[in-house]
Amino acid sequence: MKRNYKVLALVLLLAFASCSFTSEKFEDPDKDKLLIQVITYVLQRGHFDPKEINDDFSAEVYADYLDQLDPLKRYFYKSDIEEFEKFKFQIDDQLKAYDIAFFNLTHDRLVQRIEESKVIYKEVLEKPFDYSVDEDFNSDYKSIDYVKNKKQMKDRWRQQLKFSNLVNYDDLMTAQEKAKANNTLIEASAQDDLEGETETEEGDKKAAKVVKKTLTQIEEEARTETLKSIDLYYNDYIDDLVRKDWFSMYINAIVEVFDPHTNYFAPEDKANFNQQMSGKLEGIGARLSKRMDNTKIVELISGGPAWRGNELEVGDIIVKVRQENEDEPVNIVGMRLDDAIKLIKGPKGTTVILTIKKVDGSIKDISITRDVVEIEETYAKSSMVVKDDRRFGVINLPKFYVDFEDYKSRNAASDIKQEIERLKAEGMEGLVLDLRNNGGGSLPVVVDIAGMFIKEGPIVQVRATGEPKEILKDKDKSIVWDGPLVIMVNELSASASEILAAAMQDYKRAIVIGSKQTYGKGTVQNFLDLNNMVRNNKNGDLGALKLTTQKFYRINGGSTQLEGVKSDVVVLDRYSFIDVGEKDQKNPLPWDKIESVDYTFWDGYFDYNETIENSTKRMGNNQQLKLIGENAKWIKTRMDENIHSLNYSKYKAQLEINETEAKRFDKISEYQTNLTFESLPYEEELFKTDTILKEKRNRWHKSLSQDVYIEEAINVLEDLKMTYAIKKVATVKE
Repeated sequence: MKRNYKVLALVLLLAFASCSFTSEKFEDPDKDKLLIQVITYVLQRGHFDPKEINDDFSAEVYADYLDQLDPLKRYFYKSDIEEFEKFKFQIDDQLKAYDIAFFNLTHDRLVQRIEESKVIYKEVLEKPFDYSVDEDFNSDYKSIDYVKNKKQMKDRWRQQLKFSNLVNYDDLMTAQEKAKANNTLIEASAQDDLEGETETEEGDKKAAKVVKKTLTQIEEEARTETLKSIDLYYNDYIDDLVRKDWFSMYINAIVEVFDPHTNYFAPEDKANFNQQMSGKLEGIGARLSKRMDNTKIVELISGGPAWRGNELEVGDIIVKVRQENEDEPVNIVGMRLDDAIKLIKGPKGTTVILTIKKVDGSIKDISITRDVVEIEETYAKSSMVVKDDRRFGVINLPKFYVDFEDYKSRNAASDIKQEIERLKAEGMEGLVLDLRNNGGGSLPVVVDIAGMFIKEGPIVQVRATGEPKEILKDKDKSIVWDGPLVIMVNELSASASEILAAAMQDYKRAIVIGSKQTYGKGTVQNFLDLNNMVRNNKNGDLGALKLTTQKFYRINGGSTQLEGVKSDVVVLDRYSFIDVGEKDQKNPLPWDKIESVDYTFWDGYFDYNETIENSTKRMGNNQQLKLIGENAKWIKTRMDENIHSLNYSKYKAQLEINETEAKRFDKISEYQTNLTFESLPYEEELFKTDTILKEKRNRWHKSLSQDVYIEEAINVLEDLKMTYAIKKVATVKE
């Protein structure tokens, strides 16, 4: 692609890193201190709105860090906090001196307290819970204080575990009650008579028999399940965390005081981010999880080497890993999942030999040649929508993806263009671009996509501190789609999604349907490889810093920061009453405004405002949306409840009230539109060999067929189509 701005941000960042900062010499041999030194230097000189590192800054880091370490206040004692408090206003001084004494103290104490907690929770779960006692549990952890002694600590764990255990206890009680009502409850003495009794004469399955248990037995079984769950949590997560993981948390407590989108990425986290943004990786193409020291396969990625080889199965356990150039395999039982993945992944074309324990218990060596694996869920997908013999298109874009290391490779812009062309070939009369839950991505890519819907012109303004603003424009006069366009958003549509929605709204090119406002992230981040900051670094990989360096503005001059993009047609959804936006985060940058730029409204439609008015009226009378709104309010009320009874009778009574109330909203999931969704011909061909992809598309189409928002988007396209001007904007060839 010819536009220079596509690589401008990257070029500026590299120049910024290689020239502006390297006059400072970082030579501290201690890696943690070196990391502090580099990061504080970059923050002060590179952040869009640098903060003064003073006592106020120190107090904020202190509070945020402790909240991250022990959010449930079940590790630290009040005496620990009193000991930590002497550092509350000293962290700024420590940062300037590259001192990590505060981190060392808190980390060592946390490790100690975690080990103590293992003894505590096991002791608590050894004794029965008395659910006849009247007591309440407060889940508002911010409002409670730290405990003073071990007795109070044990009681805090007792309450938390008793509350968690209530779910298991109620499940067992409910199962027994249902069995009694269905006449399938049997005495324990009759259990042996069940063997071999599985079917009736007609071959129908019999209702499952439930052996009658006493309340004591039920309570004990519930506690056993709770113990398994918390053991699993410690074994698969807490015990896998090492010092560097906790130090990354400390670094992030520091950098996030600048703004919520400035984040530190440890080396493996940076690799994961790149993978998510590009939608591809080099490896075997399997999703893994850790279960009680075992690395288990939970999904085979469609089209990947493991999927093509047809030897691995979901549920298989990887016991050992051997590289093709090594004689001895590495046993990965008990290994951290991240470390195991590093051994399994590798460059395209290399071979890895996995020793697998199959689902049936057999042991087998499987050789897999690694390849580039595309993660299908990352990419744009499209469907034809049929309504009364009229054909419309819908494209879902999960993120504005790009390969930062290869801008010419597959990205969201090239995929969107291809999907539009495919839909046009099938007779598309109008297009819905679904950006719901799209958290953003590449700035150059969103400019490219916006340019597909207009002849040419400005798309977004970008400003860095102390620098003149930059206007990113579409300079390609060709138009990929000049027909009716609807953009769908919600409260989780952020950043690049907001740029696209705002530009199309300002041009009056598309009608935006969705939440009252989008997320409200109006800032631009760049990745800075911290290893480039240090000459002759011998301390290992330092990771990367995602740094807020700019703010972007609409072409009308307004910022989307905090305020987001206000939909043309506002509809209630499940997030409508939940605090999920930028304004609800810590330390967001403020809203501001700059001068607008010259642009011309799209001249393809005559009834932009009338169409919005008609849609708004329909939505106001839509019973499904009213029910969704009531459900959203009800969910918010449930979320705000902090006091919970630990008396089973009271808990059960409240549960029944909630379940009765929840039944009012069953119709939400039963809703059905009169729309039909069809995959495009190229996907139909893929389905012949890829049943996984076929199943995913079938699930997506079913979801769309019950989506009231998609239904209204199609209605809007019909309205636009009815009075769509016959004239079309001329396409000017370069």
